Amino acid sequence: MDFLLENILNLLGFLVGLGIGIVSLIGFRNTGSPTLFRLAIAFFSISAGFCVIWIGYMIEDFIVQSGNIERWIQTLGIAIQTIGYFFIAFSHSIKSLFPKSRYFRSVGIFPLFLVSSVQIEHIFRSVSFILLAYGAIETILSYFENRNKGAISVAVGLSLLALGEFLGWYSFVFPESILYVASTIIKIGGLIALFIPVSKIPLTKIKFDEDFD
Repeated sequence: MDFLLENILNLLGFLVGLGIGIVSLIGFRNTGSPTLFRLAIAFFSISAGFCVIWIGYMIEDFIVQSGNIERWIQTLGIAIQTIGYFFIAFSHSIKSLFPKSRYFRSVGIFPLFLVSSVQIEHIFRSVSFILLAYGAIETILSYFENRNKGAISVAVGLSLLALGEFLGWYSFVFPESILYVASTIIKIGGLIALFIPVSKIPLTKIKFDEDFD
């Protein structure tokens, strides 16, 4: 039953992320907003990550039938989701966080290839949690400065995604518990919360006055 539920939840996460990505892309095409373009990339990546994990469950359910999803498939799905969280959290300030030297960049990435797939998965989840927690804190601070009501929904969405990743990490410590299911449900809730401000973007092309500067 848990295996079927996890399968359904990952499919649902894929569909929710895909839907938000499509709306964001439509908004970008109609407004030309770079923020919406980054959001489209982010949600398509998150959706693709859920899709990879869902396909892994389908392969396991109908072909392999070993009782567990292949670890590398789940690691790949989480890595793709992390790319989406990256675009959400650091859409404006990412350049300042990378060293300028290409040598140091390569040295920073190289250790990832020296650890096992399980450890890599832990790294991706940790990075995702940090990105999302940072984004949530920055959004909350932005709300106190500007009192933008839309920031509340964004902060709640990022916080739920961060909590989902945290519980997902703990699901490795307690593999037989309901933590993974809870993690996926909370992440889907976070995506829905993020959809609230995105849903308010124009779905028809904006026409500007020719005399507008």
